[in-house]
Amino acid sequence: MTRNLDLTSLRSFVAVADAGGVTRAAGFLNLTQSAVSMQLKRLEESLGIPLLDRSARTIGLTPIGEQLLSYARRMLELNDEVYGRLTATDYEGEITLGVPHDIIYPAIPKVLARFSQAYPRLRVKLLSSNTNLLKAQHACGEVDLILTTEPEGTPGHTTLTTRRLVWIGAPGGQAVRVRPLRLAFSNVCLFRSIAQRGLDRAAIPWEMAVEGDGQTAIEATVSADLAVHASLEGTEPNDLTTIDASAGLPSLGEMQINLYRGDLGAGPAMDDLVDMIAAAYRMGQPPTMQVVSA
Repeated sequence: MTRNLDLTSLRSFVAVADAGGVTRAAGFLNLTQSAVSMQLKRLEESLGIPLLDRSARTIGLTPIGEQLLSYARRMLELNDEVYGRLTATDYEGEITLGVPHDIIYPAIPKVLARFSQAYPRLRVKLLSSNTNLLKAQHACGEVDLILTTEPEGTPGHTTLTTRRLVWIGAPGGQAVRVRPLRLAFSNVCLFRSIAQRGLDRAAIPWEMAVEGDGQTAIEATVSADLAVHASLEGTEPNDLTTIDASAGLPSLGEMQINLYRGDLGAGPAMDDLVDMIAAAYRMGQPPTMQVVSA
């Protein structure tokens, strides 16, 4: 007897695996928590095997669940590709998306891949810059859709998530001990003045170790343990780590990741791109990070 896997249940299964829990996956899928739980139960019953390990505080995958996840991703990708190629031929053109360089990963590549499958004839031009420049370009109509990192939004924004602004440095580094504290920020970085004011209030002397707008030079300087930097929690480069509060550096507060959409960006395709971006940032959890103690 031929048996078929339910793609809707598989989509819920993948969402739970990516989100790390049923509640967050339900928000991503725009379903109730009970609906997602029911789909997972139906999938396990149809296969006759447990897919989720519910013994710990957080949901994990069983070994068989890990195997299924790989198959499920491929099946859903093929399903979405079929629908995209056969039903989205009316959508053509280009959307310009602006994103600050430090929050592109890990969300944006996944969003672009998924959107391309759904709308293969519609191109997305990714523009990486800083918040101030992106907002100026958006106001002039040069960019259709932008994300920003800022303490609070201006009229027309939608807040996707709020993250802590944290100090980061080289793993096991000693730059955090040096006085004056050496900082590496671009001239146009919003985090620069926030860090400087925080240090002034804490009576910690500082000096700039990098001048200019080159992000590569900034990351190289911090990686070499010649300075410290700040970034949103969960967006640190792979070779840098957060600096523990015991190091004595001041708290930098929280920042919003906001979305701004142009008035001309109407239509189902833009709606779907906005929904994909919003879901990606709202679902994303800051990963477990190493810390650099004083």
